Amino acid sequence: MPQPPANPKIFHIVHVDRLASIIADQGLLCDAVMVGRQGTGTTIGMNDIKDRRLHELFISCRPGLRVGACVPFYFCPRSVMLYIISRQNHPNLSYRGGQEPIVHLEADLRAAVDWAEAEDMQWAFTLSNAGSRYFEDRCDLSELDQINWQAVAANWWQGELEDGKQAEFLLERFFPWELVERIGANSQGFAQQVANAIRGAAHQPRVEIRSDWYY
Repeated sequence: MPQPPANPKIFHIVHVDRLASIIADQGLLCDAVMVGRQGTGTTIGMNDIKDRRLHELFISCRPGLRVGACVPFYFCPRSVMLYIISRQNHPNLSYRGGQEPIVHLEADLRAAVDWAEAEDMQWAFTLSNAGSRYFEDRCDLSELDQINWQAVAANWWQGELEDGKQAEFLLERFFPWELVERIGANSQGFAQQVANAIRGAAHQPRVEIRSDWYY
């Protein structure tokens, strides 16, 4: 099995209209905090999975920490969730706006872990989708080789590759905007919307058109 990259990157996808509230909050907030908040932009997740992550699913290596109390990231762009969004037909997905307005926020895994430990915030990673009932989690970066990196890197996937591609990094409660290194957009039009949204922010991640991150 392929070994982990020397400096793994992590990716969070959001609708472009959420950037204003993220910058106002100085970072990404977990679903447990976001529940009930208004005016924060378009929600793109599945409500049934969000509810399960909030109330039923716990991280075993961080006793008492619910999945929904963490900000989630994938280890790749072009995630399985983005594919579902691009199809616009999943019965449990209320969002029907397609993948074009979705942007990728990219950060460095090791920088995120360093920040979390300096701030006494819990973190973990999973070997598959943390919204399922059977995922395994880890709290030691020396175990990154247990992630299926072949699946993470795959553009197309099924079976075990689909499970492995959905591995997640989870950070308790809050992920700071200052750790976002790059924002990938699907087209020039949406890259310009990103640039407009972040213009007043103290931290300015680079903005790139990355059509290869999309379906």
